[in-house]
Amino acid sequence: MYRSQSTTQTQPQTQTLPERLYLLCHTVDKGTFELTGLQGRGQLLRAAALTELTLAGLLTARRGKVARRATNPPGDPFLTEVWHDLPTEKAKHWLQFVHNKAHTAEKPIREQLAATGAITVQHERRLGLLAVDRVTVNEPRQVLALQERVRNTVLCGPDPAMVPVDELTMAVFAAEAEVTSVFSGNELRTHKQAFKALATQYDSVVPGLRKALRDSYLSSRAVGGGWGR
Repeated sequence: MYRSQSTTQTQPQTQTLPERLYLLCHTVDKGTFELTGLQGRGQLLRAAALTELTLAGLLTARRGKVARRATNPPGDPFLTEVWHDLPTEKAKHWLQFVHNKAHTAEKPIREQLAATGAITVQHERRLGLLAVDRVTVNEPRQVLALQERVRNTVLCGPDPAMVPVDELTMAVFAAEAEVTSVFSGNELRTHKQAFKALATQYDSVVPGLRKALRDSYLSSRAVGGGWGR
């Protein structure tokens, strides 16, 4: 994996957490989103949306279950879509809201990023039959800067309690879904204790969601599942 030594650009903070996690999955030196990432990318995006909704006070989470509050929906279309999926009365387990609609998550995020110019999506047909979307990231140095920031959350060993919650979320989720554009398998093994400490901190903020993400990812990987084009 290529690592920039001096990536000083920062990711626009107007991007939602799901949008940043999508860009985080881009392998810059190959100019692509790895096909292996399809086994967890939709779940990542939905878990990111659920995290952002929880932090915004739009959800209630306790004992591994979640419900939405009776309040106005968020302004972002994808966050609103996920928010509407949740019950308003009886709380239910996180897993179904991470897993069941994961196959629908990537397209709206791509459309939102394309609308802001962050990516370009070209619709193509392979062999004149199979429809595919070719995604180009228009500011790869910003993606490298984002990946570097998330990597430093683990590799530089900061106090987990002092890590900004969005970077904490991205680091923990990238580990749980084994996002190779961020961490290699060797890094996941070598820094196991650092990941554990960060995961514990995340669980104190959004209890139960991280385990649901991991369970969903492992389920998809076991059957060779994956969504997206």
